[in-house]
Formats: sequence, C-alpha cells, structure tokens
Amino acid sequence: QEEKEDLQGKLKLREHLSQTADKSEATPAPSKNIDLEMKQLQCKLKNSNNEITKQSTTIKSLKNEVREKEERIRELQTKISRLERDLNMKRHLVEDLRSRLKASQENEKTSNETLESLERKVKALAEDCSNKKTSIDSLKQRLNVATKDKSQYEQMYHKAKDELEKKDLKLTNLESKMIETERAMVELETTASQQLHGLAKQSGQALETVQKKLLLTNDKVEEFMTFVKALTRELQHSVQELRTKVKQAKKMGEVRACKKSLSQESVQLAASILNVSTTDLEEILEVEDDEETAKTKMEFEKDKEWLQYIQKLLEAQ
Repeated sequence: QEEKEDLQGKLKLREHLSQTADKSEATPAPSKNIDLEMKQLQCKLKNSNNEITKQSTTIKSLKNEVREKEERIRELQTKISRLERDLNMKRHLVEDLRSRLKASQENEKTSNETLESLERKVKALAEDCSNKKTSIDSLKQRLNVATKDKSQYEQMYHKAKDELEKKDLKLTNLESKMIETERAMVELETTASQQLHGLAKQSGQALETVQKKLLLTNDKVEEFMTFVKALTRELQHSVQELRTKVKQAKKMGEVRACKKSLSQESVQLAASILNVSTTDLEEILEVEDDEETAKTKMEFEKDKEWLQYIQKLLEAQ
C-alpha cells in the first residue's frame, strides 16, 4: 500500500510536470521520457493492485480456515470431555462387577456343595422309582388287555342293536310308502284321464283360432310391405324433384346476378372475342360446376343405399 501511495504521488508529479512542459513549450525529447516513465509507473501500479487483491483473497481464505479449525478444536474438546465422563462411569461399573463376581463365586461354592448332596438323594430316589415303575407297567399291561376285550364286546353288542333298530325303521317306512304310492297311482290315473280329455278339446279349438290369426297377420304384413315400398319410391321421387328444383333456382339466381353485373355491351364484346353468339355465351355461363355434379351423384348413391336398407328390413323377420 505504501508503494502504491508513492507511485500515485510520483504519477501526480509527472502529470504536473508534463502539463507545465506543454505550457512552456519545451523540447520534445524530455516529454517522451516523461511519458515512458508515466507508462512504467502505471504498469507498476497495476501489478501492485493485482498483488494486493491476491494477498487479500489469501488472507480471507486463511481466516476462514482458522475459524473452521477453531470450531473443530471446540468440538473435539467437547468430545474429549464426554469420553472422560464415560471412562469414569465405566471404571465404576467395572469395580462393581468385580465385587459382584467375588460374591457370586462364594455363593457358587456353597451351592455346589448343596447340589452334590441333593444329587446323591436324587439317585437313591430314582432307583426306588424305577423299581416301582416296572411293577406299575406290568399292572397297566394287564388292565389294557382287559379293557380292550371289554370294549370289543361292547362295540359288537351296540352294532347289533343299531342294525336291528335300522331294519325295523326301514320296514315301517317301506310299508307306509307302498300304501302312499298305491293311493297316488289311483289318483294320478283318474286325473290324467280327465286332463287328457280336456286338453284334446282345448287344443283343437286353439289350433283353429291360431290358424285364422296367422292368415290375418300374413295379409296385414303383405299390405304393410307393399305400402312401405310405394312410400319409399314416392319419397325418393319427391326428394329428387326437390333437389332439381333447388339447383335450377340456384342456377337462375347466379345467371341473373351475372346478367346484372354484365351489361349488354360487355356480353356482345365477349361474344365477338370468342366468335360465339350471345345465346351460346349464356349457355356457357349456365354450365354446372364439377363439384355440384359430384354432389348430385353422391346424393343419388345415398338414396339408393337407403332404398336397399329398407328392402333388407322388409325381407327380415
């Protein structure tokens, strides 16, 4: 910064000297030297400014690193304090566990002695129990054989009793069913004979009425078919007449508009140019467009399709 201030003061002096030199109209050689020195000083100024900016950026980055390291040191200190507390707690726990181990080892010695004495007593009791078990097993085997025989005889008795009861029930049911079927057979024969006579009479009358109705319906259907066919033809004919009238009206309107727009002199002029009479020219003007002819063809085809559709409907049931 001091170098910068010195250079700025020198620049100001050089500028002042150059201004005074210009006013006093001195020789050109010293003014060139002054300009060169001015440029050199300006270059030095720029270099110094660049160095200052670089140093300021490095200082800022170093400050930020210092702050980060301080924060990291604080965090590490807090962690160290926590770890020291944990260590102290663990030491106390280890001491308690050691004391408990000593107490448990002493208790184990006494319990082992009592266990040995109890094992001896258990062995003696197990020998007595095994002897008693052998005697009990033999008695159980005898009991099982007796109970099996008893259960087999009881099952045989119950089965025979159940079979007898079922056969008695079947006999009674069969007797009752035989009586009911005989009654139903007699009733069915009487009712069937009566119904057959009645149905024969009714069927003859119904067949006659149905035949009459069928003849009437066939006549009506034929009349309806003829009526629909005539109606469709008339409709098609009337529609075609209306379309032709509409087209003629459109043509007449267009011709009138053309005649109104064209004067007699212009018509004569056009006829003379084309070597045609005025009547021929009017016929040329009245010629239909290709689009209109195409439309008429499309409409005629649609009418045909409609007629075919109606005929299919009439032919269907």
